[in-house]
Amino acid sequence: MSDLAKRFATNPIISPRDVKPSREGFEVVCTFNPGAFEFNGRFGLVVRVAERRTTDNESVESLSISRNGEIEFQSFSLTDPKLKSLDSRSFIYNDTEYITTLSHFRLAWSSDGEKFSVEDSPILSGSSDNESFGIEDTRVTKIGSEYFLTYTGVSSNGYGVQMKSTTDWKTFKDFGTVLPPFNKDAVLFDEKINGKYQMLHRPTGSGLGGPYIWSSTSTDLFHWGHHVCVATTRPNMWDSARIGAGSAPIKTEAGWLEIYHGAEVVPTGHTYRLGALLLDLDDPTRVIARSQEPIMEPRSNYETDGFYGNVVFTNGQIVQGDEILLYYGAADTYTCGARFSIKEILNSLKS
Repeated sequence: MSDLAKRFATNPIISPRDVKPSREGFEVVCTFNPGAFEFNGRFGLVVRVAERRTTDNESVESLSISRNGEIEFQSFSLTDPKLKSLDSRSFIYNDTEYITTLSHFRLAWSSDGEKFSVEDSPILSGSSDNESFGIEDTRVTKIGSEYFLTYTGVSSNGYGVQMKSTTDWKTFKDFGTVLPPFNKDAVLFDEKINGKYQMLHRPTGSGLGGPYIWSSTSTDLFHWGHHVCVATTRPNMWDSARIGAGSAPIKTEAGWLEIYHGAEVVPTGHTYRLGALLLDLDDPTRVIARSQEPIMEPRSNYETDGFYGNVVFTNGQIVQGDEILLYYGAADTYTCGARFSIKEILNSLKS
């Protein structure tokens, strides 16, 4: 398989040991899947920080945020026959699924795009009923002077798409739940198309269909409709199990270039790789071209070994001319960076 990524020599650029826990008695387990942006001459990342309470090795805990903002714990013995472990990220007890960590967002800043300093306190944490199990994997899209954050809110209701916006990275406007469960991997285009805002997202359900990339439009950013399926999984290929959008599509002369993730079932779980879609400029629900082979796959040890290994997952990028500074989560543990050439990606779609 080809791999077009030019990984940073300094990877991982953010590790759990670099981040201060949000409260006493907690440990940072994962620092990954960052959204990316530029602000006041600096590079910024919105890093997902996953934490758990420091416990013994005889039990597993699930954490949630109560309505008054307090963190509540449920502890389960590892020897309880009602406990079924799915993987490091979640487990089932009495036919109910629980997650093993609680995630919030931290800002990280850099002058060169490689060496980042992470703030000590969360910039955003779960604050609504639909975020009681945390917030995850934000995409950042700048439209005009405003930055829009589309991210996953997790709760007992499921995984839904939340949205906030900011102009100063201090105060935020809350749009609430813009797409209900089960839905995630949502990202806005950075300009209106045919007079409407455009969003890619990934609904999921049981039965017919699957975890595919869809498109929706809106005139006000609150109400979304005109839902169209853009791309599906492909049997017996590297993206056969699930797919999802990455960062905001990049406008090129050839079309909208969207880097997306695809997962394939393997004996140990799933392997996550990256590929590209080329969408029509006037009708981004129409796929012009798609990667036959991934443009990036787990190769380095920090991508193959970790909290959940064999994962490269992106939801953050900064475009500088032909170069994409792509920030990604590695093995569900680290934040890493890589450089891509837009021209090289487009050429790979033609071959």
